[in-house]
Amino acid sequence: MKVNTQILDDHQAKITVELEPETFEKAKHQAARRVAKRMKIPGFRPGKAPYQVILRYAGEATIVDEGLEILVHDNYPSIIDEAKIEPYGPGTLENVIDLDPPTLEFIVPLEAEVELGDYKSLRFPYEPESVTDEEVNTVLDNLREQEAIIEPVERKVLEGDVVTAKIKAVVQKGDKENEEETIINERSIPFVVLEGDTENVDEWPFSGFSQKLIGLEVGDEKTFTFSYPDDYSNETMKGKNVEFHVVVELVRSRTLPDLDDNFASTIGEYETLEDLREDISTTLEARKLASYNEEYDETILKNVIEISTIKFPPQMLESQIDSVLNNYRADLEQQNLDLDLYLKSRSMSLDEFKEEITPIAEERLKRTLVLMEIANAENIQIEPDELQTETMSALQAIAQQDKLEDLKISEAQITSLSQNVYASLLANKALLQLRDICQGKLESDEEQALETDAEEDLEYIEEAQVVNITNESAGDDDNEPEIIENLEETETIDEQAIED
Repeated sequence: MKVNTQILDDHQAKITVELEPETFEKAKHQAARRVAKRMKIPGFRPGKAPYQVILRYAGEATIVDEGLEILVHDNYPSIIDEAKIEPYGPGTLENVIDLDPPTLEFIVPLEAEVELGDYKSLRFPYEPESVTDEEVNTVLDNLREQEAIIEPVERKVLEGDVVTAKIKAVVQKGDKENEEETIINERSIPFVVLEGDTENVDEWPFSGFSQKLIGLEVGDEKTFTFSYPDDYSNETMKGKNVEFHVVVELVRSRTLPDLDDNFASTIGEYETLEDLREDISTTLEARKLASYNEEYDETILKNVIEISTIKFPPQMLESQIDSVLNNYRADLEQQNLDLDLYLKSRSMSLDEFKEEITPIAEERLKRTLVLMEIANAENIQIEPDELQTETMSALQAIAQQDKLEDLKISEAQITSLSQNVYASLLANKALLQLRDICQGKLESDEEQALETDAEEDLEYIEEAQVVNITNESAGDDDNEPEIIENLEETETIDEQAIED
């Protein structure tokens, strides 16, 4: 067997192999017997006809094709060993160059390779923001809004009221009526009348709109215009001069509960308002920290990927694209939609959608490969108990999601799930390790460990000196040379430790 291996630019190997002629002849005879069992040859029992007779009845092309299948099946493992490669998946017979001697060409996807850059030298400031009193107050105000008492009133609109008004809006394009464009058809909408000094960019249809309703009563009408800036977020309205016509239909007062211990007790099991504030602060702190960590980790991974060399075959990327596609499909199913309907709504084919999500899949693949390589470089381990616990949690989550009391799952599915959980645990631990490295935490720990070792060495020297002095005082001259020798060795160890 002669094997020539060429690594292609797409991280696949092109293997050209020349096999011995007698090997192919043997494979053809095996093929003939196999073919003969599937066909009737007059005068012979199935599979018992001579080779030449089978060849004549079945045709040489049939015997050659089946013989090649047998040849590849029997010799492919040896070919891979001779090529000295690590395949990602099964290869394909790309070309039959010759049959005498049999010379074949295979294309084999290679296992991904990651050459990490100097990720240990990366440093990024880690400065998560604390929760402010203003943020806590905002949550409290929202909770008070939810507990507000709304009652109809017969009076003019005041700040804080809830007003239901019929609204219509048209774009003014000129003096002619037919040049007007209606952008809000006449419909009834409730509005909370904000305080005059409240700046709310999210107020609809524009900031300050509710203030226009102050002083009106049920049945009153009002017309006013508003010019939207050119950089307004809504494409329909930006840069346009819009005329609004409103008719007040209902006015209701809005009374907020007092912000006290009694209010806190209505929200949950809180004895005091301070308890509620602390709980809100803790929750906000956890959310802000999670959000900050996510952004911090994205920055880390982006930089590690940039300084690393990552190679993978197209088949690995195709597998990741399918994974992303399945995630989209699952998300749509939760919304009672399907992928075909989604693609139709976007006038897009499946191939076009795959092309759109390819950058997402490629980024995820690079992240995974980098994290797995860091886990290997940092010797990160997953304990069996931890893996079992997380796998059981995943199984329970699946059962709960599918609303199954007794989840029936095959051993192969459990193995696959366990492998996914294992990879996820490794990636998460690698990411935490990487986060500590980029904050310089591990560097500080190593320095502290060296200082501790040096202190222990110094204590050992001092103890040896005490022993030496004690022996001298006792006049034990016979042990003096040995003690001095031990002390000299200890000092040499200490000097070496300090140098290290």
